[in-house]
Amino acid sequence: MVRIIRMDGVDIGLFDFDRHNTLYYFALNAEEQIYLRYGGRTAESPTSHLDLDSLVLALEHGLDRHRHYQDGSFDPPPRPEPLFPRQIDSLREKEMGRRRCVECHLIADYQAQDLQLAGRLDKTQTMYASPDLEVLGIQLDVSKGVEVDSAEGAAADAGLEAGDLITAIEGAPVLTFGDLQYRYEKLPRSSDRLRLEVEREGDPHEVAIELPPEWWVSDLFFRYWSIEPLLYFSSNRMDEASKTELGLDPDGFACRVRFVEPRAAAFGHHQLEVGDIIYAVDGVKKNALTTSCELHLKLTNVAGETSGLSLLRGEERVEMLLRSGTQRFRK
Repeated sequence: MVRIIRMDGVDIGLFDFDRHNTLYYFALNAEEQIYLRYGGRTAESPTSHLDLDSLVLALEHGLDRHRHYQDGSFDPPPRPEPLFPRQIDSLREKEMGRRRCVECHLIADYQAQDLQLAGRLDKTQTMYASPDLEVLGIQLDVSKGVEVDSAEGAAADAGLEAGDLITAIEGAPVLTFGDLQYRYEKLPRSSDRLRLEVEREGDPHEVAIELPPEWWVSDLFFRYWSIEPLLYFSSNRMDEASKTELGLDPDGFACRVRFVEPRAAAFGHHQLEVGDIIYAVDGVKKNALTTSCELHLKLTNVAGETSGLSLLRGEERVEMLLRSGTQRFRK
């Protein structure tokens, strides 16, 4: 076993994973052919899918893969193009140039910053990394790796059942939660269906899950992205009937502010009040991806920049500027 504590010389093209994970293992051979991944988390806990039983099971799967490698029956995945931390411009200049430690979360954050500067950042894919499978109604039995403990919602509607062992996602074999989450993360955010292959009482089955709207949205609290605009308010979406009653587009934004952080006014970010109803951002009243004005702002606003809000305050229509904030923490 090798423990990596600095990422300076690591081929991050090969060792690709959600770099905000707390703990992550790769099982591989001497030719750097990856057998499986062990790790992954949810927003609630960095160890939500990690325990000793699942680790032992993963190691057993890894040894089985290694036996296939030894007898020539292992079909390795194609090796990605090499990529090293020094190739990330802002990371090289701001961290490596100052002889600072190159940590996993820094790699992710500087990669995202560089994509944004180049105009190639897709926040749905990068900022909202590792969507939560529980949004689909999939609950796994952690100690049994990728065995389904219960299925609800979209997963149950598609026919997934408790006891099903997930063996592949979109045709890619999986052995662990780390494998499953990694492959799910790669699903394009425009997708409307997820294909799972499962083993049920020894027989293979395929399950096609219809993905609900905003299936890719995840809690960003633990990530501390530099690319995430801080809004200093939270709101509730209004239903179609309430929008229509107010004369607003039933398919558009209508978010009633339920909480405003005190620092919003103190530091000049905005003057929103609880009860305000936001119905447009920079004149835009709807977004094909979401009916949430908060999510729309996070996707379209560059952290630290200003957007214009159109809102109802009682019976009065008000125009207001919102200047988002940026995360402040030691790089």
